[in-house]
Amino acid sequence: MTLDFAMPVLVVDDYSMVARILGRLLKQAGFANVDEATDGEEALAKMRERKYGLVISDWHMAPTSGIELLRQAKADEQLRDIPFIMVSAEAAPENAALAKAEGASGYVVKPFDSQVLKGRIQGVFGP
Repeated sequence: MTLDFAMPVLVVDDYSMVARILGRLLKQAGFANVDEATDGEEALAKMRERKYGLVISDWHMAPTSGIELLRQAKADEQLRDIPFIMVSAEAAPENAALAKAEGASGYVVKPFDSQVLKGRIQGVFGP
């Protein structure tokens, strides 16, 4: 899998300001096509409408958490192959392990900058 900076990326965070900041970080990293969703349900609807090359989701959201969004996406035949990076303010190793066990491609602890985010994305897609 190669990294394509033109691929559509979906950012999911229940705080719209955080989603906008993530979108800006992605644009600084070179991604031009970034959409936002404010919860897991909206994200699932968008994922079913458009083929995303990557989803970056916050863990703690309501009513549908990021981990539940990940579970639902991985259970859906049409969505299961989309790379998924989980973002959280918690550096707990058990959260990263759970995200990986549920099918996440990566885990990033807030706060981070565009270089850290780009590095994590490159790790998902390979050199």
